[in-house]
Amino acid sequence: MTAPVRNAPNIPNVPDVLSAPDVLSAQGAAGSVVQSVDWLTIAPPALAALGALAVLVADLFLPERRKPLLGPLTVAFLALAALSLLPLLGGDRTTFCLTTDPEACSYVADPFALAVQFLVLGAALIAALMSMTAVRDEALPRGEYWFLLLSSAAGAALLPASRDLATLIVALEVASLPSYALVGLRRGDGRSSEAALKFFLSSVTATAVSLMGVSFVYAATGSLHLGRVAEGLRETAPGLDALAATGVALTLVGFAFKIAAVPFHFWVPDTYVGAPLPVAAYLSVIGKAVGFSGLILVTVEAFPSHDRIWGPAIAVLAALTMTGGNVAALRQRPERAHSAVRLLAWSSVGQAGYLLVPIAAAAYAQEPERAVGATVAYALMYAAVNLGAFAVAAHVGRTAAANRITDYRGLYAAHPLAALALAFFLLCLAGLPPGIIGLFAKVAVFSAAVDAGLGWLAAVMAANVVIALYYYLAWTAQLFRAPSGAPVRTAAPASGRAPSGAPVRVAAPLTAAIALTAAIAVGLSGAPQLVLRFAADVLL
Repeated sequence: MTAPVRNAPNIPNVPDVLSAPDVLSAQGAAGSVVQSVDWLTIAPPALAALGALAVLVADLFLPERRKPLLGPLTVAFLALAALSLLPLLGGDRTTFCLTTDPEACSYVADPFALAVQFLVLGAALIAALMSMTAVRDEALPRGEYWFLLLSSAAGAALLPASRDLATLIVALEVASLPSYALVGLRRGDGRSSEAALKFFLSSVTATAVSLMGVSFVYAATGSLHLGRVAEGLRETAPGLDALAATGVALTLVGFAFKIAAVPFHFWVPDTYVGAPLPVAAYLSVIGKAVGFSGLILVTVEAFPSHDRIWGPAIAVLAALTMTGGNVAALRQRPERAHSAVRLLAWSSVGQAGYLLVPIAAAAYAQEPERAVGATVAYALMYAAVNLGAFAVAAHVGRTAAANRITDYRGLYAAHPLAALALAFFLLCLAGLPPGIIGLFAKVAVFSAAVDAGLGWLAAVMAANVVIALYYYLAWTAQLFRAPSGAPVRTAAPASGRAPSGAPVRVAAPLTAAIALTAAIAVGLSGAPQLVLRFAADVLL
């Protein structure tokens, strides 16, 4: 075997090892591709995810008699995640940015992201308060329930700060996958299993369509970051216009499903009725917040050059959604013993139509940010009052298993404060005084449509507001009528509820949820300019 020849005449002199400066230079080049993580910026979703991990581990080691502590632990982590938003109010913060382009970041904590994260984490905290009673009464598996709730909240908090299509889809699924399990967590209940399966299959289909759309957009633009996608769509290569337009349309499907826009709404009534009531409340608010924030990001920030496609499409969706939801809610009659939860489900579909109006207006407005602000303002109002209505429904559901509209007859005589709170929440949803915040929010949405030249959509909205008055006022009237008889009571003493015929007090966690949402709704009705001014500062 011949020995290797060093520095042969036909080979230039090459050192066997790199010199010290070369090593340092190589290390610097390698270090430039390592992204730094701003932990303070990602604290809100990170703390929710950490809470989910803590609950999962605690569930393994805590004895059964100590597992009720998992509920307060969940509330504590959600409160901590919400408080972690305060240090971020000083200005925009970014992390997970490309080393070659610091302006292209996957996570941005700007006013829009912080506003939606505040809504999501606050709503998750109220849903957790509502869940404490339901988990005990329905004997739901505590560890699984709180782990799934925190995991979904972590994904929901991640989505509004996501600024690339891959992270958006991942956050959407992290928020959604635990929700399927939460809906079906009533073991042995056929309605719950059916609701979970229907929710899962339809959601997976919508996600698959969205992923196809994202792949088309990536093929047309060569990027997933929203800012770069916007630039790429403005300068689409010849022959790729149809591909880009198809990708834009398909990408919107997944977010339209999450907000229950017609015709992607068919899963809502059965899912809300079959799920534990706090889970239905969670889906009605946080599911919509996730869908609307994602829809705003992909339309206003990623696809502004294709507003000729998504603008008319969302306007039509808004008209169909508000009309379909309100007409279906109108059919839920007290005299026919229809479900109050099903009425709330159809009401949430109608409210989603109102929320879509400013997004459609953003395609035609000179200042799309103002239209986005109207959506955020309406979403904040809707979150507080809808969660409050579900909290009162959760209390009634403890003694009236069917939770029919007629079960609310005479509620004022039995629980005057709960009845007054529910009446106020329904008047806010209807946009009637003294629910001033509901009226102001509807005026803001209506003005966004008018300013954008969508007079026909404003007219459709006005007609739907009148339609909705009937079923909201009909339900409100039930609260103050003389009781016609005792509601059907199905609770057993072993479940933690009162025995048949015994008066049932409002549970402490439900009292806290009702009081908190009522305080927010009353405060905002007294000073509606606060939420409107706050939403006006939301700029993408």
